[in-house]
Amino acid sequence: MEWSACTDEYEKLVFRMSTPRVVIDNAVCSNSTIVKFDSARKHGILLEAVQILSDLNLFIKKAYVSSDGRWFMDVFHVTDQNGNKLTDESVLKYIEQSLSSIHNGKTNHRNGLTALELKGTDRVGLLSEVFAVLAELQCDVVEAKVWTHNGRIASLIYVKDCNTGTSIEDYQKINRLEARLRYVLQGDSDVRSATTSLSDVVIHPERRLHQMMFADRDYQKNPIFEFTSETPLVTVQNWAERGYSVVNVQCKDRVKLLFDVVCNLTDMEYVVFHATINTRIDQAYLEFYIRHKDGTPISSEPERQRVIQCLQAAVERRSCEGVRLELSTEDRQGLLAEVMRTFRENGLNVTRADITTTGDLAANTFYVTDAIGYTADQKIIESVRQKIGLTNLKVKELPFVSHEKADREDQSVGVGGAVLLSLGSLVRRNLYNLGLIKSFS
Repeated sequence: MEWSACTDEYEKLVFRMSTPRVVIDNAVCSNSTIVKFDSARKHGILLEAVQILSDLNLFIKKAYVSSDGRWFMDVFHVTDQNGNKLTDESVLKYIEQSLSSIHNGKTNHRNGLTALELKGTDRVGLLSEVFAVLAELQCDVVEAKVWTHNGRIASLIYVKDCNTGTSIEDYQKINRLEARLRYVLQGDSDVRSATTSLSDVVIHPERRLHQMMFADRDYQKNPIFEFTSETPLVTVQNWAERGYSVVNVQCKDRVKLLFDVVCNLTDMEYVVFHATINTRIDQAYLEFYIRHKDGTPISSEPERQRVIQCLQAAVERRSCEGVRLELSTEDRQGLLAEVMRTFRENGLNVTRADITTTGDLAANTFYVTDAIGYTADQKIIESVRQKIGLTNLKVKELPFVSHEKADREDQSVGVGGAVLLSLGSLVRRNLYNLGLIKSFS
């Protein structure tokens, strides 16, 4: 009996240690919802937490991350895309349940669909050719994500067989599909680097796109289109006394920014021990204290430059270049092929696409520029809308990001500052914002 009681207490202790603690507070802050997340520390857990918030398209206005020994503490100040606090009880419950079960190792497997990974050199009209091949071979596109950066393109496309309504099981058809798509991607000049393959990867699709771009070394390539977006400011300094490398990122704020940066740090095998994220007006300021998984900081100038290049690329891949067009219409076979052909015939280049299908409804988002990367002419956009359907294809303004000016103590961490804050100050700041101490001084 005594042994059984001890076993029960031990199991309760293990459960408490392995189950994250989540607190959602809508009362403390007047203009954002506070999400507190405490958990046993493991590699990648910060990314998992940020991923849950990012999938809801929430703005992370501020965040404080601190690890103490084997324990991890995060605080996120979040709003919806309109800058309002979260009031929908179903959303709040989803966040709490998802963060609480973060150790369960959820995957993103899509049953009944065939996943295709495409990678190659970007060019005007490429997606039109890709979706034309899929339509010709009787493949119905259910979901797809397309990113372009520095002249490269990466895409995850989930399809089903038009005849069976399920994943493609015919190996001859699969081989034919891969060969045709590879030929299209190669074009006249990309015989070596263009790749098409079936994907059995079940991780988050946007994380997979980052991995594909990183493996393709897009961060070393030069852009082929004349985009005008500002290059993110990234600095990396070593704090030798504490054994950290301090990474600062300053750029325009947007949804999923923190996810993109943390995702790349994680996949580059760095561990984030402490972090502070602030936003002011439309700018974001991110500071990370990192080490390698073996506990060492960045050790060479080439590695430092590589981190800078990779984080700049991570931010730029999802930059909203061009006019945002939203297509909402009844789904049908060959719809995407027709839309992409219309774009190509009118000289529009698709820089990013997010394609989803819910039931019989297609809900797709495209970012388009002219053929050389400048803002597309409004007359051409209207002409395209006339051809596709004015009620189906609409021009959507990008949501304006505006964050109220933060308190002075929250603005004290500059990007690329000449003086590194002491670790003690950082930890005290985080504990203060966690509500674990009464004074920051």
